[in-house]
Amino acid sequence: QVQLVESGGGLVQPGGSLRLSCAASGFTSSSYAMSWYRQGPGKERELVATITRGGGSTNYADSVKGRFTISRDNARNTVYLQMNSLKPEDTAVYYCNANKLWVDYWGQGTQVTVSS
Repeated sequence: QVQLVESGGGLVQPGGSLRLSCAASGFTSSSYAMSWYRQGPGKERELVATITRGGGSTNYADSVKGRFTISRDNARNTVYLQMNSLKPEDTAVYYCNANKLWVDYWGQGTQVTVSS
């Protein structure tokens, strides 16, 4: 059974940090590109960051460059999103995605709320 399980969300003050985790099971996650998406209130889902299968290349949305870092540990089948200098506009449900060619797997999402 394919599963992507996100964790690490919560309530944080502006300027704070959070680290999201995404644990993959039921498939060979090391052969998939992994990404984090988010969907804020009243907004469409947007791509936040992507990391290639081996972790050698990453890409970020302009809105999070320099503040967020995506990484992966293929031995643990886990992908991370380190989020620093959080802003209220980062408030969203964050989703983990695994992609290979036409195949996409999604997690259930974890809520991140940035508010004082």
